[in-house]
Amino acid sequence: MSRSEGVGPITFYALLRSFGSAASALDALPRLKGARPVTAMSRRDAEAELAAIERLGGHLVCWGEPLYPSALAAVEDAPPVLTVLGRADLILAPMVAVVGARNASANGRRFARDLAAELGESGIIVVSGLARGIDAAAHLGALEKGSVAIVAGGVDIVYPEENRALHEALARDGAILAEMPLGTEPQARHFPRRNRIISGIALGIVVVEAAAKSGSLITARYALEQGREVFAVPGSPLDPRSRGANDLLRNGATLTESAADILLQLGPLLQGRPPAPEIAPVQPRLALTPRAATPASGPVVSEDAALDLIIEKLSPTPVAVDELVRQCQLSAAAVAILLLELELAGRVERHPGNLVSLR
Repeated sequence: MSRSEGVGPITFYALLRSFGSAASALDALPRLKGARPVTAMSRRDAEAELAAIERLGGHLVCWGEPLYPSALAAVEDAPPVLTVLGRADLILAPMVAVVGARNASANGRRFARDLAAELGESGIIVVSGLARGIDAAAHLGALEKGSVAIVAGGVDIVYPEENRALHEALARDGAILAEMPLGTEPQARHFPRRNRIISGIALGIVVVEAAAKSGSLITARYALEQGREVFAVPGSPLDPRSRGANDLLRNGATLTESAADILLQLGPLLQGRPPAPEIAPVQPRLALTPRAATPASGPVVSEDAALDLIIEKLSPTPVAVDELVRQCQLSAAAVAILLLELELAGRVERHPGNLVSLR
């Protein structure tokens, strides 16, 4: 029934309450007055999806089953069916979501990575949306202890392509979770649905960097509606990427400078909960959707593209040049030349300790 056209989560649960089971609801739908015709998923298609999930090495988790996350199950529009690739038992551990800007600054990415690592050391599983920027940094920081990615498409679809290696690492050492069936390419309308899962599955959500109008703030709004704790990392008022997080702080979000701020606020919710399970690598039995291989030496980046990359990661807050080299994956010489060009153009300012910032 959850795969039937026109039956969303709210309708799904209303039908369950009215008829007692999905089978009874599907039998009754054609006889309901005023109801739009519903084309139910065929048994053949359902069995084909289950077989494909098994070949991939994944799991199908349904609402009401022991493996379904209890926090998410309490949400009014919880997905009736979830597909999980990787360590399905990770989704039962206490989670905190870390989200933020796709065009995040180098400092923002570093903070998200370090914060996620600290949370992992404290037994918290970090959940995010596998987007570029803050999401990717949070997954990387938490991966050693356990991280869960909520994706907008199918668990077998890599998006964005630049996160292919991270997608594969999460499928092996963490978990990837999706509401949509296998093979679904993410579309714009899927991302708000994904965001309400990110907030719903977590005890709280941390916004590291976010513009005044961004998907991260949509996730924060869902978190408030779902009764979750909202945390925000303060940023420079000169950086547009900090306006959303600063606005959350202005409206009562918990100011966050380290994992200790989060653990202190969530303390009562964490008491009596089991610790995060140990990570054991699980290899998918079927390769992910194939794409063209990237040369081992990495793609060739044009000078204009490299300049844009550095500008994206700079902010009014000083950052170490070495950190720019590491995050941009460019040579130190190339970064030095590009920074010199920006300095001569009056766009960057140098600080003691080999730090630079946007003017």
